[in-house]
Amino acid sequence: MTRDLRAARTGAVLTFVLAGLLCGSMTVRIPALSDKLGLSEASVGATLLVWGLGALITMQSMRGVMTRFGSRSILRVAAPLTAITLALLALAPSFPLVLAASGLFGMAFGAVDVAMNAQGSTVERAYGRPLMNGMHAGWCVGAISAGLLGTAAIAAGLSVTVHLTLVALLALPVAALVSRSYLPDPVTAVGRSAKGRSAGGRGAARRRMPPVVYLLGVIAFCAFMVEGTVADWNGLYLRNVLGAPEALAALGYPIFEVGMLAGRLTGDRVRARFGARGMMVASGLATAATFGVVLTAPTAAIAISAMLFVGVAVATVSPMAMSLAGGATGDPGPAIAQTGAMGYAGLLLGPVIIGFLSDLVTLRVGLGLAVVLGVLIAVVAWFLPRSRAITVPLETPGRELSMAA
Repeated sequence: MTRDLRAARTGAVLTFVLAGLLCGSMTVRIPALSDKLGLSEASVGATLLVWGLGALITMQSMRGVMTRFGSRSILRVAAPLTAITLALLALAPSFPLVLAASGLFGMAFGAVDVAMNAQGSTVERAYGRPLMNGMHAGWCVGAISAGLLGTAAIAAGLSVTVHLTLVALLALPVAALVSRSYLPDPVTAVGRSAKGRSAGGRGAARRRMPPVVYLLGVIAFCAFMVEGTVADWNGLYLRNVLGAPEALAALGYPIFEVGMLAGRLTGDRVRARFGARGMMVASGLATAATFGVVLTAPTAAIAISAMLFVGVAVATVSPMAMSLAGGATGDPGPAIAQTGAMGYAGLLLGPVIIGFLSDLVTLRVGLGLAVVLGVLIAVVAWFLPRSRAITVPLETPGRELSMAA
């Protein structure tokens, strides 16, 4: 294994860490941002919605952009822009400017999310073995670090403006340093034909994706919706339905994230042994079963303990969906952009649907949607191909490696 390839793997993981840190830093200081500008709950909700819509719009438009420029070039621009727009969000003096900065932050982050998954797929294909779960574990590390740094900043009395600006300023040189390790994306088969990559890539971007990409998009949609459901509704469920004190209810999501981290750290080895298709089916069923325990738990302590296993169960689903999407075509970028856009649509719609169902029935029944989503992941994964071939783009472009799926 060459030094450049090892550096590329490290750089890809650190990019996930950086993205998780920047996004998590915003999330952890939302209460302080609300206090700073006197925002209502509706205004906070609007800010988060604009952020999500900005990310979704960028992801949906990335198919052609990824084909033309590749993940390496996009990350070198979008990662610093994500840090800069986080600082703009921190410095915004009014609600309209917060909305504008939130939208820009979401758009920059959306580009980073697609490009870093495409870069991860390129590194994974160069290695010829599963690596994507470990890279997504980097996101969990970044998000957890954001929470710890946020707690430290609050304890030190740092304002939201100072805290987020410092995070952004520290992220800029890190992004520049990491960008040196990125690999070029593989050349598509179409692009190697008569007119080269540029003309062929544009044609590939216009064509409809293979059906498997949309199947993987449905799986990512369900997995992201489960993750969003836990993030946005778990605390209210523990407090309002199971009667947990607020401090205890707040533990549900961090424990879920710890489970996610554990699942992703071990996920690549499990996938290499059992294959992605079987692992996705098992993960979907395990998600349904463990979330069922959360909903039927008689006490908050049991429900919180079960959240750890929900995190382990669902952790590997979205990374594997991105990985398989990257191997579905010659150029991973457009396929990952499509799958990622479908996944983030679930992240946006999930909390809204749960809220609507909770108003119609009860929060417990509304959260039962997560059980249905787990079963749906298993059912859709059953129709995935049992194996896929991935092209190794570095040094030996004609060689093929078979990766179990």
